[in-house]
Amino acid sequence: MRIIALIAMTTGLHLSLLAATDCTKEDKSKWIDQTKFQADLKAEGYKIKIFKVTKGNCYEIYGTNKDGKKVEIYFNPVTAGIVKSNIR
Repeated sequence: MRIIALIAMTTGLHLSLLAATDCTKEDKSKWIDQTKFQADLKAEGYKIKIFKVTKGNCYEIYGTNKDGKKVEIYFNPVTAGIVKSNIR
C-alpha cells in the first residue's frame, strides 16, 4: 500500500481514482437488459462510443451527451441511476 500511495503522490493521482466503482450486488437476472439500456440512453440523446460492464458490476459508457460534451458514466444496472460521472 505504501508503494501505491507513493506513486499516487508523486504522479498527482488521488487514491480514490485507483479504487473500483461498485454499483450493485444484485443478481444479474435483475439487471436491465444491456440492449434496452443503451437504446434508452440513445433516446435521451447520448452517443455511445464504448459500453462495458465493469468489475464493480456497473454499466459504464464513454461517449457524448445531448449537449455534445464527452462523458464517462457509471450506472447501476438495476436502477439505471448514475453512480459516478465525469463530463468534459
